[in-house]
Formats: sequence, structure tokens, C-alpha cells
Amino acid sequence: MFDLCLVVDDDPDILLSARLLLRDLFAEVATFQTPDEALAAMAETLPDVILLDANFGRGATNAAEGFHWLGAILERDPEAVVVMITAHGGVQIAVDAMKRGATDFVSKPWSNERLLATVRTAAALRQSREAADTAKKRAAAITAPAMGETPLLGEAPGIARVLSLVEKAAPTEANVLILGENGTGKELVAQELHRRSRRAQGVLVSVDLGAIAENLFEAELFGHVKGAFTDARGDRIGRLQAADGGTLFLDEVGNLPLHLQPKLLTALEQRQVIPVGANKPVPIDVRVIAATNLPPERLADESLFRPDLLFRLNTVEIELPPLRERREDIPLLVAHYIAHYARKYGRPDRSVPREVAAMLQAYDWPGNVRALRHAVERAVILAEGETLTLDDFSLSRSSVPARPVAPARPATSDLNLERVERQIVEQALTKHAYNISLAAAELGLSRAALYRRMEKHGL
Repeated sequence: MFDLCLVVDDDPDILLSARLLLRDLFAEVATFQTPDEALAAMAETLPDVILLDANFGRGATNAAEGFHWLGAILERDPEAVVVMITAHGGVQIAVDAMKRGATDFVSKPWSNERLLATVRTAAALRQSREAADTAKKRAAAITAPAMGETPLLGEAPGIARVLSLVEKAAPTEANVLILGENGTGKELVAQELHRRSRRAQGVLVSVDLGAIAENLFEAELFGHVKGAFTDARGDRIGRLQAADGGTLFLDEVGNLPLHLQPKLLTALEQRQVIPVGANKPVPIDVRVIAATNLPPERLADESLFRPDLLFRLNTVEIELPPLRERREDIPLLVAHYIAHYARKYGRPDRSVPREVAAMLQAYDWPGNVRALRHAVERAVILAEGETLTLDDFSLSRSSVPARPVAPARPATSDLNLERVERQIVEQALTKHAYNISLAAAELGLSRAALYRRMEKHGL
């Protein structure tokens, strides 16, 4: 069943007949004896089909009035589907009407079967036009993050916990709140959640709430109709509607001003939006992933963030550790980005000397993984030697230790080779939080050789 049909004719018997015939095809059939009444009704809601008489004046047969109102209707709604009602035998009028923008015509007196078939086809045409138009507007509104450039990398316990939560939460419809400092990879977690979800075939729409001006918040998120404000030269769907059937990523949600938070909460609770300038709600079906760099204690401050909105967003909460708390992952990340940017820029895949690698691992990385990535990119582009030096990474000297701390030697007079070897291997593993690559490099062994010694000593 379709929503609405407007019938415009100055003959009350025609209006009654059309309403009775079409009531099983439309949820509402509205009838008008004058076209200006129909135009006024279109200001409230746009119909699926309009049945428009060609002549209104007594004795008129040239359809001049009908053509005039056809033009007025199409000016109001360029996508309007209009079926002209012509007098019997008015073939030329019907042809002229279709040249002027009418979709089809029926002749009086009409055949009920012919009228039903014509109106049903016209209403289906309107639906297909709206679907195509919505698809175009969704494509224009979507801001999707680039997928797949960088996976979530790491072997540290903190990253293992993150990946475990992603694996459990992704297949569900639960909203997820991602916490973490700038540069820790919150967007990567959002991408991974979407990729593993049942909505993976839909779109992932990203909205940086920290970058939207307050006066444009509703128009950006909810959309607007033509004429809603000075620069609204056409209808535009908002980001929530663009994400329909997919995932909405609300980045920097902690930056959303307190007075705008109820509007977002209402849309998420009611699962519908009302575009600016419209009065008809549009249903939405989205899964929400939000992210913020605010620490949990600040999010709990009701003067900054509404508890009911926080409750709506954090069904599952994932906190990303800063890079300084997962130093064992730094060599892995450095190696990954060196290979990535060497391919991207056509540069040789240079190695990192052990001493430089240790200094990179000891660096605090205030910008987290993002800062590391930029430092590696710069090093790959500018390096001239066969290996990468610390200067190639252009790090803040005040934050780099003069030399990496050397491992303490076992203080023992025990000269039993087996026991001493076990102590050294265990000490290297402990120092590097059981990162096999780093421990093996420190011991001067291959990974396979270290694994053999770990098995030998029961480590």
C-alpha cells in the first residue's frame, strides 16, 4: 500500500468515485475541488501520486488551466508524479500534458481497471525515484574513513584485551564507546567493529562532532529541506539518515556541547530524525559507535556530559592504552610502517639498528601511534643511509634517553652453564614483556632459537 494520493477535480462525483476506488491502494486519498487547495496540502506532505483534471472552468476544453496547475505543481515538487484527467478523446491534450511533465493520463469516463493500473504504476515510479534520489544523497552525505590501510597491530596485553572485546561486541547490535588518548587508534577500532559486524555490507559514516559548528549541528546530523534556511538550496539528508542500515561513527563525542546532547539522545532513542524545515520524521536504522579522548572521570561529570546519553552510548566500553603503556609493540609498529611507506613512496626497505630501535622503544610518544606513524613516514622519505638513524625520525631530544638501559647481568657466582643460560633467557623475556622478537634480538638469537631455549628450560 502507498501513502497518499491527491485527486483534484471540480466535479464532486468524480472525487467521490476516485476516493472509493483508490482507498485500497493508498493509506489516504485526499480530494480537492480547486488546485490551490491541493498545493497548500503539498506544503504539509508530498503525495505519491496526483490525479489532476485538465479543465476547471465551465465549458473549457483546451486544458489551459490544467497545464498551468501542472506547472505550478512541478515547480513546488520537481519529482511530483502527476496523472492528468482528460475528456474522452482528448488525445492531443494528453500528449501535450506528458510533454509538459505529466507522467500519464486517463480519460473520462474512465475504466476502473485502467485507472487502478495507471495510478499503481505511477506510485511505484515515485517510489523508485525517491529510492534513487535517497541513494544519491546518501552518497553525497557519507564521510567514510579509509578502510584497511592499517590493521590493529600489537601483541601487548592491553591490545589483546581490545581485540578480545572487539571480537565479542562486533557481531552484536550493541552501541560501543571507545576511549583513549589522541592517536591511539580509536578510528581503527571503529572500522574493525564495523567490518566484523552484521552491517559490514552497509556503510560506515564518520562524523567528527568536534568539527561541526553549533549552528549547523542539526542540519549536518538530521538533514534539511529546501528553503529551511538561507543557504538551503535543495533537500539534503543528514549523516544519521546516510548511515541507515549501516554504522554511524561519532568521533570526539565528548566535544558535543551540553545543550545539543538532548537532540542527539532523542534521535537515538526514537530511532528517527526530523530534517530542519520538515515536520515529518524519517525512521533510521543505525548502529552507533562513539569515541572520545575524555577520561572516564570527566565523562562522568554531569556538567560536561549527560548521564542518559552516556548510558545510551556505552553498552560496551573499549579503552585503548597509550603507546607508552605498550612499548613492546613499538618495534612491530615501526617495522610495519617502514614497509608500508617504502612501498608507497618507492623507497628501499631500510633496517633499524638495534640501538636506534631501543631508543624508539624508550621514547614516550606523546602523540601515540599517530605520532609514530608520522615519524616513520618522514624517516622513510628523508633517509639517505643504508639504515635509519635516530635523526631520521626527528624526535624531541628531551624525551629520548641518552642510551637505552642495558640489561643487568645476573649477579651470581654460579658457573653452571645450563642454569646461567636459563637466567639470561628469563631476564630478557621479562625485560621485554615476553615479546619474542625483542628478546631474541637482545640475546643475539633468531626467534626459532629462542623458542627452542624456552622449551628447553620450561619457559
